[in-house]
Amino acid sequence: MSAKYPHVFAPITIRGVTFKNRIELAPPGAMGTGDARGFVTDQFIRCFRMFAKGGIAIVSVGNCTIDITESSDEDGQLQLSDPACVNQLAKFSQMCESYGAHANLELCHCGKDNIPERVGGHAAFSSSSFITVAEEKRAAQLGRDPIPTVEMSREKIRETVEKFAFAAELCKKAGMKMLMLHGAHGNLFAQFASPFFNRRTDEYGGSTANRARFAVEVLDAVRARVGENFVIEYRISAEEFHPTQGTHFDEALKFIGYIKDKVDILHVSGGIHDVWGEPQYMQYMYQPYALDQMYNVHFAADVKKTYPDLIVNTVGSIKDIAQAEEIIASGKADFVAMHRALNADFEMVRKFAEGREYEHTPCLRCACFRMSTPPAFPCAVNPMYGMYEEYPEGVLPKAPVRKKVAVVGGGPAGIEAVKVLLERGHDVTIYEKNADFGGNVANGVAASFKQDLRDYLAYLRAFGSCAKVRRFLNTEATPELLAAERYDAVVMAIGADPILPKVPGWDKPHVHWAPDVENGRFPCGQKVVVIGASSVGTEAGIHLAMEGKDVVVIDMDKNCSLVNTGAEYILTKLMEEHHVRRELGWKLREIRDDRVLAEHVDTGETWEIEADTVLLAVGMKPRSEEAWKFLGCCPESNFFVIGDCQASGDIRDAVHGAFDALRFF
Repeated sequence: MSAKYPHVFAPITIRGVTFKNRIELAPPGAMGTGDARGFVTDQFIRCFRMFAKGGIAIVSVGNCTIDITESSDEDGQLQLSDPACVNQLAKFSQMCESYGAHANLELCHCGKDNIPERVGGHAAFSSSSFITVAEEKRAAQLGRDPIPTVEMSREKIRETVEKFAFAAELCKKAGMKMLMLHGAHGNLFAQFASPFFNRRTDEYGGSTANRARFAVEVLDAVRARVGENFVIEYRISAEEFHPTQGTHFDEALKFIGYIKDKVDILHVSGGIHDVWGEPQYMQYMYQPYALDQMYNVHFAADVKKTYPDLIVNTVGSIKDIAQAEEIIASGKADFVAMHRALNADFEMVRKFAEGREYEHTPCLRCACFRMSTPPAFPCAVNPMYGMYEEYPEGVLPKAPVRKKVAVVGGGPAGIEAVKVLLERGHDVTIYEKNADFGGNVANGVAASFKQDLRDYLAYLRAFGSCAKVRRFLNTEATPELLAAERYDAVVMAIGADPILPKVPGWDKPHVHWAPDVENGRFPCGQKVVVIGASSVGTEAGIHLAMEGKDVVVIDMDKNCSLVNTGAEYILTKLMEEHHVRRELGWKLREIRDDRVLAEHVDTGETWEIEADTVLLAVGMKPRSEEAWKFLGCCPESNFFVIGDCQASGDIRDAVHGAFDALRFF
């Protein structure tokens, strides 16, 4: 057992089933890899092999429907109503067990969230009849009338209870030793439990005990079908966060009292997906970077305090094994579930167990929610994600010939280049002109809500410092220096410089690149105007406003978006809370000592904005000319220009560009 993480790596036996550690893959869907019938495919098994191989104890797959003819809301999801699914499902179970993990399917009926067009136009079944926000939006898009849900009759309830039990039996026949019932995120169990969605007046409505009845009946039926030596996990939203339509924690805690003796593991999540497109509620499910890490853990801790004999699993922005250890050691939960953190690093559990924490790549909580296959939003920091066909073991093969390679620049592209080259077996030297690694990431971590980026910066520095390479810090590489070393290959990753718009007054002493002031390199006055309203400028403005500054952010682009990562709502609320004025369609014309002159791009209207500090955040210019000066330092065919010095972009661009450039070298 790990001396450093003894609680995470302590085995636990439940109903005769032994779990080798306390880490579960929080259930993604089948990620588009189920076939047209909803059966497991070889592609599905290869996809989830990455997680099983990394050392987790439970490999969960989400949103497995108990009846695909009336509960379907996701492409490629698994279904558990046809006995013919068992043979392929058994292959998945066997694969997991070959790595010492347990396969775990999240059995689900989505109820109100069923999409009629996916099931021949049939209305969704639910606890009661109503029209959801999602259905109103869908109907408007499709040009039809909204279809209300159908209140389930007692006969339909009994039929659905039997479907859950039958699905559980199929899991057991496939060799599984556990399953999960999906009672969270506004699915059918949650609809019956909800004081808002459950409007019944019979024995399934009214009191908490009545609203828990459906879940109790399913749990009893499942237990009768799977027997005693089988683990049942139940997933619940401790808080749905919607002020009027959501179930809140006090009610969820009462509900748990009615099911606690019938479940073996209570999986405490949060959020509701009735409100697709309304990020103020959805954000609590996907939890973007601007929300606190370990967001739901306090709910799990309170459940554990109320029901100390209950085995509790917690989930939600838990980033690594060190956080998991603190959670379990302090008694807040018994298991920890992660999804995006394992997308970012399939091998995280093994790395921490083996003392290789410096190799762990932290999740940025950026844009991978509801990842599909092929991924619509590839993991920013793990380019291997989704490449299980090409790399079924999740590793790069060794190069046929070991070569001597120089990497110039220690930002995201440079560090990823080092990582790839080492995995390929090359002899690597890295040059970094600054005192530490990190590149431009170091300029973006000042704001309090950028903890994930601070974690990533720490990773870049730890990996650069601990990797088995020759390293030169505080060393600006020159063509002469590299030529003298006679490298077989040179990788240029020297980044980009900020663009400074040459309007009148751009060089005044109170005008600075935004990150320089954010990070305290220059003083900041009280009245701040930020030029550039994309993520860099807006986040800088929010950060300074949180410190009490008066901030106006302008941009000439009328359609300038914040960030495409799900954090838009939180950033907008922070701007409102701290009175940041963000105005689009205004072009910078002149900077004076005490004000900025701007002109509207459509009307020509002028605007004078008071300012004693002007911050520039209008983009970056690649250092490509400087990079190409190194071309003659190695054979021309082995010269690579990557990252921002090739084309200015984000961390995803840098990491994926480095990987793609060097994975075959």
